[in-house]
Amino acid sequence: MGHLDHAAFGWLTPVLSYVMACIGAALGLRCTVRALATTGRSRRNWLLTAASAIGTGIWTMHFVAMLGFRVSGTDIRYDVPLTILSLVVAMVVVSVGVSVVGHSKDRNRALLLGGLTTGLGVASMHYLGMAAVRLHGGVTYDPVLVGLSVLIAVVAATAALWAGLNIKSPLTVTLASLVMGAAVSSMHYTGMFAVKVRVTPSGEVLPGATAMQFIFPLAVGLGSFLFLTCAFVALSPTAGEREASASAQRPVQGTAG
Repeated sequence: MGHLDHAAFGWLTPVLSYVMACIGAALGLRCTVRALATTGRSRRNWLLTAASAIGTGIWTMHFVAMLGFRVSGTDIRYDVPLTILSLVVAMVVVSVGVSVVGHSKDRNRALLLGGLTTGLGVASMHYLGMAAVRLHGGVTYDPVLVGLSVLIAVVAATAALWAGLNIKSPLTVTLASLVMGAAVSSMHYTGMFAVKVRVTPSGEVLPGATAMQFIFPLAVGLGSFLFLTCAFVALSPTAGEREASASAQRPVQGTAG
């Protein structure tokens, strides 16, 4: 049985992955708040941005944490197509969940359906990411911890969607994102503690890419996307600000006429 190290770089990867999860959650919540204050095409665009932020944040959290994953007695590689598929699943399923909540008139029913769909999608992303791991040996899972990780994912997703519907102020969004980041991180490490590896020593070269060859550059790219989107959202006027600006201009235009 190989010894598993989930934090080969100490606290660096757990803390950094938590930060990425919080950023994705905060950005997603802010975009959802913007979406609910608009209608039509604008609402759709804000909801898509929210889903992209949440999905990207969750995926980046997972694979930043995986940078610290080591198994004694074997190298680790990642199947590139499966890894990319896990990102696509995260984005698509979160988009479905956010859209269901954002467009439905029955908010309670939509919240339950969206939370279940998004939570199962997050769990699928995690275990697809784990299926992409290539090493010398076999990987098995503790079914109880797997079930617990899926439950945490569903609860976290439902809470995130509820916060998007009910939390408006920047301070409460920040607090909610910290809680959401903790929930996503808990789901990840619960799933990782379910992993057991039986190493089979071999001199064969493993297929796939190393974490530094593929995961690290992709995580940096997606992290940059999150920060740039944060700047865009921060600089974009809210519906209230646009209305106030339009109201301030009306007397001037009336005087000129």
